[in-house]
Amino acid sequence: MSRTSRSDLTATPAFDAAAVDTLTREDLLARGSLKWTAYPEAIGAWVAELDLPVAGVVTDALRTAVDQQLFGYLPTGLVRETARACADWYGRTAGWRLDPEDVRLVPDVLTALRVTLDHVTGPGTTAVVTTPAYMPFLTRPELVGHRLRTVAARQDPSGRWEHDLEALDATLASIDGPALLVLCNPWNPVGRVLTRAELTAIAEVVERHGATVFSDEIHAPVVLDDVPHVPYASLSEATANHTITSVSASKAWNLAGLKCAQIIATGDRLRAVLRAPATLTGYEPATLGLVAGIAAYDDGGPWLTGARTYLAGNRDAFVAALARALPDAVPTHVEGTYLQLVDLRRVRTRGGSELPTDLAAFLLREGGVAVTDGALCGAPGQIRVNLGLPRPLLLELAAALGTAVAALD
Repeated sequence: MSRTSRSDLTATPAFDAAAVDTLTREDLLARGSLKWTAYPEAIGAWVAELDLPVAGVVTDALRTAVDQQLFGYLPTGLVRETARACADWYGRTAGWRLDPEDVRLVPDVLTALRVTLDHVTGPGTTAVVTTPAYMPFLTRPELVGHRLRTVAARQDPSGRWEHDLEALDATLASIDGPALLVLCNPWNPVGRVLTRAELTAIAEVVERHGATVFSDEIHAPVVLDDVPHVPYASLSEATANHTITSVSASKAWNLAGLKCAQIIATGDRLRAVLRAPATLTGYEPATLGLVAGIAAYDDGGPWLTGARTYLAGNRDAFVAALARALPDAVPTHVEGTYLQLVDLRRVRTRGGSELPTDLAAFLLREGGVAVTDGALCGAPGQIRVNLGLPRPLLLELAAALGTAVAALD
């Protein structure tokens, strides 16, 4: 499929916030996505899908591919174009100068993690995960035959989440055998975008113990504050040599079901592992996912600018509405991602009791909202809320949280 420039497309305007706000529950349920069909009677704010209409440049590219009946095996030219588009995007947006040859393709970030565990660090790897964490990071390593250690993050007096470097240092020192630090930046579910200084401090600990890093940067395009996303591998020669990075257009442009992510190695040893024929065999992405990813990286910037503005507005509106509905709830400040961790441990019922421990089940039952239980992230007493809803529905969700708690004695 030949590359199509944005000027050749018949896409709708870059981003239409008013159109998003008109979407109803019935509209979203009719799409048939997991986010809404899993709990059809509830407001869906759990799995990380966006309710924003997909960028017109992406849907136009997909329509062209469908018209061309591009449904066969992956064309090598399309593979090269995807690597080129990914490298161009991170060069433009993060100053990370990538050789497209260092960008390889997999279906999703969890596949990239498995490839790293199985082929880069190998048998007997201990995955080290900082909590709160993306839920599968706490289950997937052991499911595929490796070990898991967790390190609890800490919060500063303002509630800002930070990596506990002393605890990380002690954990890595105690591991016998290969260790893989699983880093998430922007950090799902706490919404932090780690600073260069924070990343450099983490890198020093990793280097001290000869560990490897798997850096999940899938939310990199979704930075809501005026702060830079710094790719961990771009920090130094040391991080380039000890890091596998995985990125994708899937979160920012809502393409998860199209199955196309990128796995990147910039150091000689890790580059050789990814280029070995056996490493990625059986982990091929989907052809239409490549088409969508190229369109997003090359031409989806204007749409994304509008989407980020809308999501930042959602974040601020939700925090204000939550303060009215549940004054004792403590939300994180979301610098990046569209996921917000909300601490409910201070919230009490009318009778002064703590909330039920099965928070997500309770809120689904009593409030009609589907959120992720923080216990699954290593953060009991908290919930993860997807902010990527039409704003009227997000405000309805905030009110429903208060209604659910008010119903308890």
